[in-house]
Amino acid sequence: MWQNKTVSVVLATYREKSSIRQVIEEFLATGLVDELVVVSNNAEPGTEEEVKKTSARLVSETRQGYGYAFRKGIAEAKGDYIVLCEPDNTFVAKDIEQFLAKAENFQAVFGSRTRGATTMNPLRSFGNVVAAKTIQILFSTNALSDIGCTYKLFHKEALQKLAPYFTRVDPLFATELVLLAAAQRIPFAEIPITFRHRVGTSAITPHWHKWFALGIKVFLYIWLFWFRSRFKAI
Repeated sequence: MWQNKTVSVVLATYREKSSIRQVIEEFLATGLVDELVVVSNNAEPGTEEEVKKTSARLVSETRQGYGYAFRKGIAEAKGDYIVLCEPDNTFVAKDIEQFLAKAENFQAVFGSRTRGATTMNPLRSFGNVVAAKTIQILFSTNALSDIGCTYKLFHKEALQKLAPYFTRVDPLFATELVLLAAAQRIPFAEIPITFRHRVGTSAITPHWHKWFALGIKVFLYIWLFWFRSRFKAI
């Protein structure tokens, strides 16, 4: 709990059997988390058994996809503040205190992997900054430097306002959250966070052609979203 507000953390898991229990325990050890929801998105064998060794609440989403998993977790979370994160050990649980401190004045707080201590590939980092600045300029928002970071905090009522507009079921859901907050004029702030090497292998980041293709897809999506937002309410 933080300032009499309850805190939910949502983790979506697919290939994080080796790290998920440690991540859960680190979040719970902060003493700030009232509820931890783990969404098994057809997770690798043994993952659910690791989760059941903790006090986290396990739910399932059989429709495969990053967006499907986090949308399920958001719907399940009951806290006043809802924190989204990944259980691959790239993020630091203790950073949650920075999010909560900012949440007193902002309805959404976005983590930035490009502003803090990071292990991100320089080219990938540069792409995130350029995409973020594109959104910042198009929507005249507060400063942005990362659009693909999962680690985010929202007031529950802010997510309830955005939920009817959710469309993405893939990794672009992280960018959609930023775009929707910008389009709906949700007051937000961005904070630098620590970004470490993940435990295990990612399906995308080890392959430069995959994250390059994803980067192109992100840029096209940003411009399409902006174009659509000018002609209908989003």
